Amino acid sequence: MIQREIGNVLVKMAEKMPVISITGPRQSGKTTLARMCFPEYDYVNLENPDMYEAAKDDPRLFLSQFKKGIIIDEVQRLPSLFSYIQTISDERNKPGEFILTGSENFLLSEKISQSLAGRVFVSHLLPLSISELERADLVKTEDMDATLFHGFYPRIHKMDIEPEMFFPSYIHTYVERDVRQIVNVSNLFLFQKFLRIAAGRIGKFLNYSSIANELGVDLKTVKSWFSILESSFIVFFLHPHYQNFSKRITKAPKLYFYDTGLICSLLGIRKKEELTSHWSKGALFENMIIADLMKGFLNQGKRPSLYFWRDSAGNEIDCLIDTGSEIKCVEIKSGTTISSDFFKGLKYYRKLNPKAAPFLIYGGTANSIQSNATIFGWRNAVESLLKQV
Repeated sequence: MIQREIGNVLVKMAEKMPVISITGPRQSGKTTLARMCFPEYDYVNLENPDMYEAAKDDPRLFLSQFKKGIIIDEVQRLPSLFSYIQTISDERNKPGEFILTGSENFLLSEKISQSLAGRVFVSHLLPLSISELERADLVKTEDMDATLFHGFYPRIHKMDIEPEMFFPSYIHTYVERDVRQIVNVSNLFLFQKFLRIAAGRIGKFLNYSSIANELGVDLKTVKSWFSILESSFIVFFLHPHYQNFSKRITKAPKLYFYDTGLICSLLGIRKKEELTSHWSKGALFENMIIADLMKGFLNQGKRPSLYFWRDSAGNEIDCLIDTGSEIKCVEIKSGTTISSDFFKGLKYYRKLNPKAAPFLIYGGTANSIQSNATIFGWRNAVESLLKQV
């Protein structure tokens, strides 16, 4: 059993809040986590037709029969249930009574804001973090490429599934099922092409017009499709840090995926050896670290305070962590040998903001402290960095 870092947060909050929600992408381990954290609770899956019909026909009777507490899986399938959960939780005033899981964040969030505001702790379970893989002894020190290629979905590691077998089916299921449930996409082939184009733009400024022109669709369609990817935990955006010390050149965010294995599949990378000379290697490494930082914050029950910075002359910092009292500037380099060029952006930014704490995360494994930055190897970088936040 792979231990998930967010588990302690969920158990703690279930002692304080009547409803706990766990959202995240399909196959991120939401059901397993819920049942592991709350083993005494009754379990209901609304994918089960019988359960769905019972809950739909008489929601109050359905919910009232569970006395210990209940885990409701795929709760977004029956949005009307939220109002009844609100009523029952108000009547009983019992902490941790309802554990709700779902894959479609936008639906769940909409209904929560209408019915469960102030009664629910909202959590997001993403694919595995590097530190979770470490503790499960599933990361090979010398093989960063294998980690990038396999990605972080639990089933791949738990069942030892080859990525080239897992991800095409995952993509097909996502497009055929989830996308059609979310919005009417008439041309699924074109949407899959859109996915591949998005995968080729990780770490880059999001240019809706360019992608719309490449696909031959209008701007509104591309924005809608990115909204789908974001709502279903396929992609996220890193926004520029505006409290900077030089001119701002753009308000456009940068695009990242939550899982590098999925990116590799969309880019047609069939085995880890292809990554050695692949044009996307640096971007994939940057994506892995940025996504791992996102996971680290969310696994602590915190809102990620991550940004990037770039000025009008092209000087750039890959990631800024704004703690409120301090800014940590982080450069991310896939090279395994440290070069003086790695520190160029950090040196420039610290001239503008001398109080910023500089960090370098690189593709090697050794940690060290230099005058230019604290240096972390990729395996323990995020876990070590977050201890200082």
